[in-house]
Amino acid sequence: MARRKKYIVTDHQEWSFDHISYITEQIDKINNKKYKLNIFPNQIEIVSSEQMIDAYCSVGLPIMYNHWSFGKDFIKTYESYKKGRTGLAYEMVINSNPCISYLMEDNTMVLQTLVIAHACYGHNHFFKNNYLFKEWTDPDGIIDYLLFAKKYISQCEEKHGKKKVERLLDAAHALKYHGITKYKRKPSKSEAEKQKEREEYYRKTFNEVYWTTIRKEKKEEIDRSYSLEENILYFFEKESPKLETWEREILRIVRMIAQYLYPQMKTKMLNEGFACYIHYKIMNDLYEQGYIDDGGMLEFLHHHTNVIYQPEFDSPYYSGSINPYALGFNLFRDIERVVLNPTEEDKHWFNGQDWVGSGDPLEVAKWIVENFSDESAILQFVSPKLIRDFRLFTILDDRTEENEILDSYYLISAIHNERGYKEIIKRLAHRHDINNYIPNIEVLKYDMWDMWEDGVLTLIHKVDESQKLLKLEDAERTLDHVKRLWKKDVELLIEKPGGETITYLTTYQDK
Repeated sequence: MARRKKYIVTDHQEWSFDHISYITEQIDKINNKKYKLNIFPNQIEIVSSEQMIDAYCSVGLPIMYNHWSFGKDFIKTYESYKKGRTGLAYEMVINSNPCISYLMEDNTMVLQTLVIAHACYGHNHFFKNNYLFKEWTDPDGIIDYLLFAKKYISQCEEKHGKKKVERLLDAAHALKYHGITKYKRKPSKSEAEKQKEREEYYRKTFNEVYWTTIRKEKKEEIDRSYSLEENILYFFEKESPKLETWEREILRIVRMIAQYLYPQMKTKMLNEGFACYIHYKIMNDLYEQGYIDDGGMLEFLHHHTNVIYQPEFDSPYYSGSINPYALGFNLFRDIERVVLNPTEEDKHWFNGQDWVGSGDPLEVAKWIVENFSDESAILQFVSPKLIRDFRLFTILDDRTEENEILDSYYLISAIHNERGYKEIIKRLAHRHDINNYIPNIEVLKYDMWDMWEDGVLTLIHKVDESQKLLKLEDAERTLDHVKRLWKKDVELLIEKPGGETITYLTTYQDK
């Protein structure tokens, strides 16, 4: 009877603000006493399904400038949701200080408890402590920057026309994954101050009269080719000869937001896995302390198993990839097993690393959260047992028109032996490195002194053996956006494995 008096979360119970406030206090006590997660202050928002879809379709940020693509995604997702063809996330969490968590108003009290543990503690700790987020993001300033971006683009639409701004945003969005740099400099001034300084810099530097008068005199003395630059949006922002100041600022806004979201792409599996690992432990703690009844616990387990479910290869729900929630959660659970009860196989496989058998799985999990990305965590912590549990193997698809036999058969290139485990881990890590899905395209060269006349920009795309060639149709459409930003002819060199080079030259026509 004493246990039942403490129940605050029951099966299919409707939530209330008082219940959410109370259960959050209990979770906070559990965290302070047992887990000691280092988190930002939490800000919980209860939102409708329309508000959740709106945030989801605006790249998952609470404040965003307007663009037709966001509205298109909203209509598509909303119609699909109304017809029951798709579900919505139970929550959405923003990497900010305070950490903002959106909870769906349609959730039951069990679900609200689950997502508070998942987002407000699991994701929150990950955002604050992972080295990628600490180096590349500014949670204290992101909301202010988004407000600045929304206001600035709105002012540009009023001053220069919505159509012109829209065309520029179309081009910037087409190249947003090529607007990311690996070395993020910490901001030292407000965005408004830096924006005024950039305007003054562009006014002094990009002067057509200056370049055309000295070009012939200086060309023989200085012939500049730009060194390889992977951040193409940054290159256009600084070097494009005919962009106006406001256009450069919008390019900066798009690439800054893309840069802010980049760590999330690098840590999707690890981030979701840790959040699932934490919410699983906290929900069990709440149950043991009498805050969740048996029915509520069964409801939680139903939702939890759905989230971490990995469909079989022949299931109609199989998407062709591994569920990051499933792999991440099971990775942390397997690490806990190795920390507490390593087998002889584990000791041999991990070669006596000091975390094996150390006896404190939570500290090891925190260390992994702080220091690893998806790719590096898979390379270091995936065990043979985890590979067997997921029944992973690799297939070599080497079918050719000349080889009729291979048209009917696949070659299994890695099985469950020591050499096979290493190959499977290598391939699995490769699949979880977002850089392998973004074509490696860099600025190769341009003639700085001739850019007001011919000024051809040369880009190079290097393709290694693990990557596929660009789809020509998509490449041509993207090059149209590149020309719109450079406002001159653009040349794309595609360097295939073995040294063969394909050249595409696109001609700019001023419209």
